[in-house]
Amino acid sequence: MAPASLILLGATVILQVDLLPDKKFLLLPPVNFTIKAINLAQVLLRWEPNTDQEQRNVQLGYHVKINAPQEEDYETRNTESRRITILHKGFSASVQTVPWNDRSLQPSSWVSAELRAPPGSPGTSIVNLTCTTNTKANNYTHLRPYQVSLHCTWLVGKDAPEDTQYFLYYRYGSWTEECQEYSKDTLQRNIACWFPRTFINSKGRDSLAVYVNGSSEEAVIKPFDELFALHAIDRVNPPAKVTAEIEGTCLSIQWEKPVSAFPVHCFDYEVKIYNTRKGYFQTEKMTTNTFISVIDGISEYSIQVRAAVSSVCRAVGPSSEWSQPIYVGNNEQKPWTKWFLIAVMATVCFILLIFSLICRICHLWTKVFPPVPAPKSNIKEFFVTINYEKTGSSETQIEVISYAEEAGSETLEDSVF
Repeated sequence: MAPASLILLGATVILQVDLLPDKKFLLLPPVNFTIKAINLAQVLLRWEPNTDQEQRNVQLGYHVKINAPQEEDYETRNTESRRITILHKGFSASVQTVPWNDRSLQPSSWVSAELRAPPGSPGTSIVNLTCTTNTKANNYTHLRPYQVSLHCTWLVGKDAPEDTQYFLYYRYGSWTEECQEYSKDTLQRNIACWFPRTFINSKGRDSLAVYVNGSSEEAVIKPFDELFALHAIDRVNPPAKVTAEIEGTCLSIQWEKPVSAFPVHCFDYEVKIYNTRKGYFQTEKMTTNTFISVIDGISEYSIQVRAAVSSVCRAVGPSSEWSQPIYVGNNEQKPWTKWFLIAVMATVCFILLIFSLICRICHLWTKVFPPVPAPKSNIKEFFVTINYEKTGSSETQIEVISYAEEAGSETLEDSVF
């Protein structure tokens, strides 16, 4: 039995040695690596295994590295890969063969491919592209109870010729549409686009690709594309049917969820209560569609509510606009306050009346404000008498100067005594 056991042990060791990979075993890079644009903001990377690769009992995979427009790397066992990315800056990537399980083997060298940026004159592409989506109820079909609109705006490139015309396309999933409703600037160039209905799913998680190219007889217009996350551009509707009522000192507010494909539990709310008499705000956040607050019971209140899709259902995005304000309560003063104001006004009037009578009886007005004499309308004569003594004489001489005005003439008489 001992020789037989030794023979079996030796055979097992030999078999295990044969199964171990050769330390000199080299991995060869893939071949025929290509990059192709297959849709708006979408590329297909494809390669083939190297036919000269030595066949061993080793599972192979591929390490893909995206070099531009944004660096990224990942591993896959497939020989093709689809990527969603902007393309107006071009696209380049590299791939190498790697061992999928046995990390003791060295990966192969890299092979690279490039998709060049589309042609166009610098400064002719659009700038400041912004887009928003909004959900409305669809009364025409029960299969799609909600429809999503898309609105995009942009600015003309700083070096774009005056005859430039831009055209916008969007892609969501496999659907691609060209804009049919444009807004124009003073030179009749398209600067905004409106899609009243789209194939966008407001609850979806795919990116929205928007592509704008252009044409001109003076220059080649460079295209521009951009990716948008739906949660970041979705303009949520305000809550519907906001109502409020006051019972004593209790303010009760209720509302309905916004028009949206998301269910009731997918919304967070914020309530803003403004006391118009005291001039202060109160804001509260909640996840239900009811709010109760204690108030003073004598003021008028302005109430508004806004909504946002909760992080439970999708990534956090911007809140909706505030709902239209509704007013409850009254802004009247308490009865004792009204009587107090009336008493104060009556007292002030009585004091003013007594003061006026005292001034009239004591002639205070004429003493404080004496009358101003009226000027004479005509001075007939004006006498000036001058007394002086001559040196060395005891006689006093009086000089009388008399002015007499007559119609059309003036006479001066001098008399010396």
